[in-house]
Amino acid sequence: MSERILILGGARSGKSIAAERRLAAEPDVLYVATGGDDSGDAEWAERVAKHQARRPASWGLVETIDLVPLLESAGPPLLIDCLTLWLSRTMDTLEIWSDLSRAGLIEQRIEDLADAWSRTPRMVIAVSNDIGSGVVPADAGTRLFRDLMGRLNTTISLTSDQVLWTIAGRTLPLT
Repeated sequence: MSERILILGGARSGKSIAAERRLAAEPDVLYVATGGDDSGDAEWAERVAKHQARRPASWGLVETIDLVPLLESAGPPLLIDCLTLWLSRTMDTLEIWSDLSRAGLIEQRIEDLADAWSRTPRMVIAVSNDIGSGVVPADAGTRLFRDLMGRLNTTISLTSDQVLWTIAGRTLPLT
């Protein structure tokens, strides 16, 4: 049965743990890591190791930003962690950081992702950072990222069955 849940919150708010708990009773889950290679970053590798240690051994893992085919196919529940890294890495792939005029390319990717999200036959939980509540970033690239992140979260939220807000380890439903 298809169910789409979006879990939002700030950095280190407990979003991933909340998502993992919601799927804890599922024997077969596909964990979709969008973070990519740690490139020798010890702090990032430590974060990844903590996530891996929390997950049941029966869960599968795929590391990708190519989410549409996963959402379009049948299979076990998906836990996508996270849409923020998906956006950042997709912007890298499309070379938007070096040429902000290419931002229209990401708009199509967001639409494609939202369309696949709204039609998925799977249960899926996605984790995403809410980054728009702070100060206005000083540079155009970071402002663009913040704006696109808001657009992505809003678009996914509007086609979700549940949207949850996580703060200080507590998860609240948004209605």
